[in-house]
Amino acid sequence: MVLSKTASQSDVSVHSTFASRYVRDSLPRFKMPENSIPKEAAFQIINDELMLDGNPRLNLASFVTTWMEPECDKLIMDSINKNYVDMDEYPVTTELQNRCVNMISHLFNAPLGDGEAAVGVGTVGSSEAIMLAGLAFKRKWKNKRKAEGKPYDKPNIVTGANVQVCWEKFARYFEVELKEVKLSEGYYVMDPVKAVEMVDENTICVAAILGSTLNGEFEDVKFLNDLLSEKNKETGWDTPIHVDAASGGFIAPFLYPELEWDFRLPLVKSINVSGHKYGLVYAGIGWVIWRSKEDLPEELIFHINYLGADQPTFTLNFSKGSSQVIAQYYQLIRLGYEGYRNVMENCHGNAMVLKQGLEKTGRFNIVSKDEGVPLVAFSLKDNKRHDEFEISDMLRRFGWIVPAYTMPADAQHITVLRVVIREDFSRTLAERLVIDIEKVLHELDTLPAKVTAKLAIAEEAEAQNGAVKKTDIETQREVMAYWKKYVSERKSNKNKIC
Repeated sequence: MVLSKTASQSDVSVHSTFASRYVRDSLPRFKMPENSIPKEAAFQIINDELMLDGNPRLNLASFVTTWMEPECDKLIMDSINKNYVDMDEYPVTTELQNRCVNMISHLFNAPLGDGEAAVGVGTVGSSEAIMLAGLAFKRKWKNKRKAEGKPYDKPNIVTGANVQVCWEKFARYFEVELKEVKLSEGYYVMDPVKAVEMVDENTICVAAILGSTLNGEFEDVKFLNDLLSEKNKETGWDTPIHVDAASGGFIAPFLYPELEWDFRLPLVKSINVSGHKYGLVYAGIGWVIWRSKEDLPEELIFHINYLGADQPTFTLNFSKGSSQVIAQYYQLIRLGYEGYRNVMENCHGNAMVLKQGLEKTGRFNIVSKDEGVPLVAFSLKDNKRHDEFEISDMLRRFGWIVPAYTMPADAQHITVLRVVIREDFSRTLAERLVIDIEKVLHELDTLPAKVTAKLAIAEEAEAQNGAVKKTDIETQREVMAYWKKYVSERKSNKNKIC
């Protein structure tokens, strides 16, 4: 006699996840489910969906670190349950943070005496660091204006239009007017002359970028310092400078040690840097360093004691993980000056390989500079038939994530592609990327010009002849008809026997 047993829905211990009912049901999207599911099923289903994400190593849009040594990965996992803010409970972690602040301050040539502790703090990233630096500038400016009996209701900050969006967030969240120096074709960073012209008595600081997000270029902080010093002497103001070194702070000291951009310049009062970019740590760590204690108003620092001891804190966040702080200290002592220099030289060398490969195609203008963040920004010499967005889209078929974007005001008509060269981007990958870009260019050459471009030209010609402009629906129908005809012709050509 054959014995059989009907398994209950809850009896899944003997089943593969893919033989269970859990892969037949859609995962909840809006409400928490009523019942639990086995841990193996939860892991497998989520892991499978995450496979649809891009490969971080091939994400050439991001400046953020995507590879660390296994030993550091273990340190990160071993400390993932430590809350960074519990300084009394985790005093060694706090000590490691303080060591990082001291090391980075000396790297930026802060005027510290022997044994003098630096002034700075670890943050979630450069966005938080910039918020903190901006608040310090605003409070110092406000205190001075109040003491002088002058109005303090219209603070402003001067930047280039190429700044990262976190500066716009700071201005909007903390009610500071953002005065942007517009860009121009061929000059994609802040012009120091124009910036200083925009400074007035309500300017809390001028923000200079060491490594523009758009093309990696370093702004001329020394020239800005000299011009602003002259204006301060003429007016009696003391307008300071903040350097946003999110990308370039861990590059310039190793590749361009003679470049004066940091605390060697007297008007530079604070600097932020992203540890999770060229500080070579996974996402979630930034640093802000002040020149001296006088540049960080005491009233912005909070003191708490409910975690076991008096703890000073100056952050926008409170609880956060300790892992990235520990990882930063690992990198600083593991690599040292020599190791960081070698990594940055490799990145720069591979950027030059990519740049030269693109130049050999004869199809691109290089927008980035050789001196700056190791990246290559480039645009098509002729984008009438096909544009940079099409190249970006087609490269995804090879696994590459290469962003295309337009420049800010007043260079919106310029579109560029950008490849960020990180530590884990080898020469072999650089050469492979050039080959794949050439394949994309060859394929685009066989395709008809952009339908939208053709229609725009046709509509412009019709408008000049007095024809009525087509509606959006009419245009859409025309596009669909065009592509149906094109696809049909391609199929018929493939079926022909040669």
